[in-house]
Amino acid sequence: MTLMRIIVLGASAGGGFPQWNCNCRNCAGYRAGTVRALARTQSSIAVSTNGLDWLLINASPDILTQIRATPALQPGRATRDTGIAAVLLMDAQVDHVTGLMMLREGGRLRVHCTASVWEDLTERLPLTRVLAHYCGTDWQPITLDTEAGLQRPFEVAGIHHLRITPFPLSSKAPPYSPRRLEPDPGDNIGILLEDTHTGRKTFYAPGLGVIEPHIATAMAGADCVLVDGTFWTEDEMVRSGLSSKLAHEMGHLPLSGDAGMLAFLNTLDARRKIVIHINNSNPILDDDSAERAELTRYGVEVAYDGMEIEL
Repeated sequence: MTLMRIIVLGASAGGGFPQWNCNCRNCAGYRAGTVRALARTQSSIAVSTNGLDWLLINASPDILTQIRATPALQPGRATRDTGIAAVLLMDAQVDHVTGLMMLREGGRLRVHCTASVWEDLTERLPLTRVLAHYCGTDWQPITLDTEAGLQRPFEVAGIHHLRITPFPLSSKAPPYSPRRLEPDPGDNIGILLEDTHTGRKTFYAPGLGVIEPHIATAMAGADCVLVDGTFWTEDEMVRSGLSSKLAHEMGHLPLSGDAGMLAFLNTLDARRKIVIHINNSNPILDDDSAERAELTRYGVEVAYDGMEIEL
């Protein structure tokens, strides 16, 4: 029996690591060889239950590089072929959606996303309108039942034995969205991926600002959690001289602190705890840093491009 298989295509936050125009300690140190770290592309994962047909979750600007590095996504069954059966978008952030443009030479793209995300990609960053002149897109709506508090699982055509349950997240809509300051529940989602053969579950949320009760419950019931590791501290960008914004203002829960992501992960019994969507400023990118050692003590892994998770 084939198990659910997840491949991390990209593990970095927007801009990648090293970021092209950044000379922070991590980026400059990587280029100079004084920081021991792995380069990472912008965050995306692929999921399969048979090793042939894959669900692409977020389409980063680095998607072509990621496909070249992942032979499973190009099975070579025909003159033109792809292992990508569909795309699921967690939000409408530029670093999660603009890779759709790189897939324009293929057939129609089946895109699963919420109405809020689809509206942004049609009216504000009109990728769907542009793609209509190339491959075209078929929208598969993701519905969130926020009033009843009961989420609606769904399946993706062509990806057998995979049940997906979406959860609204407290985070931020993209800067170009009219809902930037007042996000709707559908602007950001987390998902629970369940292999219906084995019952094994992975909770995935690369952008997570608050661990609300329904999110805590979903994470507690998962065998693997793959969640937001963008920043180490709340004021990381400010202290690094890279921005005037705090982590929560950008829609991310920092790893450190009594109420941080790491403290919550320490309460879970999941078989694997992994952080992803890591900003270039985060000291955990340095394999020799004290922060990385702290994660290791807590049994938390740092995602990297090409990492495989099999449950």
